[in-house]
Amino acid sequence: MRAHTEVDSPVGPLTLVATDGVLSGLYMTDQRHRPAQESFGPADAGPFGEVVEQLEEYFARRRTVFDLPLDLRGTPFQRAVWSALLTVPYGRTVSYGELAAALGRPAAARAVGAANGRNPVGIIVPCHRVVGSTGGLTGYGGGVDRKRQLLDFEAQTPTSVLST
Repeated sequence: MRAHTEVDSPVGPLTLVATDGVLSGLYMTDQRHRPAQESFGPADAGPFGEVVEQLEEYFARRRTVFDLPLDLRGTPFQRAVWSALLTVPYGRTVSYGELAAALGRPAAARAVGAANGRNPVGIIVPCHRVVGSTGGLTGYGGGVDRKRQLLDFEAQTPTSVLST
């Protein structure tokens, strides 16, 4: 059973989707690879209390790591990339090539990029922290402007918050 709700955020409205009560999607307006709205199930804010609370803490600079159960559905390679994204620390970036090497597939930077672009739970699974080999911002499903906004936001978080 799927359900969804929409919440406001500093990067615009976010659509949260749960499958059997577990977060399975976080989509931005006009996001590339966003599933059809009809696939999100009925509107119901019930399953999202903890998700909303943790997102509010993140945007208030009181949370640097999310602690939520996730229902990430994709190919085994996509799920491996998404799991690797969860290890990229707040306020840091990694290149597609570095992420590919960490997965033991150093020649798979493009495949990592494709899997990164299909991440169904943006922000919480921090695909915005992946950059090009020269540090440049490459594509982002939520748009490069949002990627820059999220990276700048994390970079401006005081060190005292990061150490707690």
